[in-house]
Amino acid sequence: MTNPLYAASVPVFQQMLSGLANVLSKAQAHAEAKKIEPSALLQARLYPDMFTLVRQVLIACDFAKGVSARLAGAEVPVYEDNEQSFEDLQARIRKTLAFIESLPRAGFDGSDTRAVHLNPGTPRERHFDSGAAYLNTYGLPHFYFHTTTAYAILRHNGVEVGKKDYMGA
Repeated sequence: MTNPLYAASVPVFQQMLSGLANVLSKAQAHAEAKKIEPSALLQARLYPDMFTLVRQVLIACDFAKGVSARLAGAEVPVYEDNEQSFEDLQARIRKTLAFIESLPRAGFDGSDTRAVHLNPGTPRERHFDSGAAYLNTYGLPHFYFHTTTAYAILRHNGVEVGKKDYMGA
């Protein structure tokens, strides 16, 4: 039997990151076809105080790997965050997917009631009484925010993508 938090996290991250990879592919093709400098899209943002497309993708990947690792009781890998191109972002998504797919399902056992503590001793410290609360009130909402914002940045900049592209396979 599959753990309910595994079922509510890893397959969701897989689907949505696949959709994000597809949207990025369409953005790269759009830039090439329209003779747009890729950095114009990669550094685009919806509003001056918001993160760029690159940062939105990195954060979405960070939530996918971090949430999955914590629920599985595994160490969260640290990535350098030095991606600058569409190819780099695709590699980041592939690396994230490979990591979450490598986590043993058995590690998720008991995660629904296991407490999760983030950034202990820092101003960003957060405590969740259960993995279920962590996933449902923090992990998934943040993940969806960043994948949606990445999509919105590209759509706002004329990339012809739709809901099916965003949703992934």
